[in-house]
Amino acid sequence: MFFTLLLATFVIAAVVSAGVIKLFDKPVGKILRRIIKDDISSAWHRYITFAGFVVGISGGVRIYDLERYISAPHKGTELLVLNAERWTLEIYRTVIETLQSIAWMYLLVFVFALVAYVIVKGFELKRGASDK
Repeated sequence: MFFTLLLATFVIAAVVSAGVIKLFDKPVGKILRRIIKDDISSAWHRYITFAGFVVGISGGVRIYDLERYISAPHKGTELLVLNAERWTLEIYRTVIETLQSIAWMYLLVFVFALVAYVIVKGFELKRGASDK
């Protein structure tokens, strides 16, 4: 039963990650093309996509929390039983933790992108003022 839960949380985290990454794919691509006016922007876009999957799946599949089902946390305590209520709770946690992890990653990406955009825009304005 534990292996089924592990596989289920992995698949759910991957699907949720894919959905969120697809949702943000175009905006991230446009931002990177605007900031990095070179072919390397596509490489950065692919890296951010890869990072989204890694962060989403690792955030959604909480190995240390799932260990509670295979080993008792303290001597003399019983193992947790995987019943329907626990399955529901674990699935819900997987979705929420995946979304939370990806949200933090995209927040960091967009903060750095905003700083980079301000710097690029400043150089463009400076260059435009010196051309006149």
